[in-house]
Amino acid sequence: MKNKIIMFLATGGFIGKIPFAPGTFGTLVGIPLCIALTYAAPLTVQLSMALVILGVWVANEAEKITGTKDPGCVVIDEIAGFVVTMAGVVISPLSIVLGFILFRFFDILKPFPVKYLEDTLPGGAGIMLDDIAAGIMANICLHVILYFV
Repeated sequence: MKNKIIMFLATGGFIGKIPFAPGTFGTLVGIPLCIALTYAAPLTVQLSMALVILGVWVANEAEKITGTKDPGCVVIDEIAGFVVTMAGVVISPLSIVLGFILFRFFDILKPFPVKYLEDTLPGGAGIMLDDIAAGIMANICLHVILYFV
């Protein structure tokens, strides 16, 4: 039962089991979570940090369960990365679309330090923190774009 719960969380409610573009679909799972976090405004930072910490543990356990390094079905990292992307941003259709595009861009392109974190950190930390770095980069770009729009 424990393994099923871990895989449920790691795969974003089994969205990560979709055979094509699981990271993209995993990022989509982050959208309603970001909207929900706007209703928990005083606790948004704490809840986001809790998601990252939970994600590191869950991703690490999912690696053990699957027996593979950074399994493609694990999308909790994309969910958390998108939450980081949207941190401090007023949620609107425009900000969600731009945030989605920017996060996927940095997550797929993996500029420094994203690729470095993915390659050097072991287990759940490596799975999660590269997406957090991509989320930080996307967040900065999103803030700049929205400032001028």
